[in-house]
Amino acid sequence: MNITLDTAQAVVGRARAHAVALGVPMNIAVVDGGGHLLAFARMDGAILGSIDIALAKARTSILFNGPSEGLWEFCKPGGPAPATEHTNGGLIPYAGGLPMHDDHGTLVGAIGVSGGMPVQDGEVARIAIGKEAR
Repeated sequence: MNITLDTAQAVVGRARAHAVALGVPMNIAVVDGGGHLLAFARMDGAILGSIDIALAKARTSILFNGPSEGLWEFCKPGGPAPATEHTNGGLIPYAGGLPMHDDHGTLVGAIGVSGGMPVQDGEVARIAIGKEAR
């Protein structure tokens, strides 16, 4: 099962609104359950290099069914699986990618946000999918 386009666009809208509130232009990607792009927004002034990072954060989250920053413990120098970030076409082990689940706990999509500091990217992603900011 996948999220709908309407749901993906609503997630992007919430992310944009929070990024505006923070004063940080961001790139926001939402992928479906297969990791394919469903909705995307590049806010005015967002860093162009962050487009690919937002997509990679979303893919990282969907492929590992967890927050993108969770991958760091595995791929960091001295970790149990160094260089894992170089697999699957490139992954991003920093905050800003979160999986999305339906009411039954099934993985249905993911969001990736990039353009601010990792803590800001993570906050925007959490708000966008209805999680509280930390």
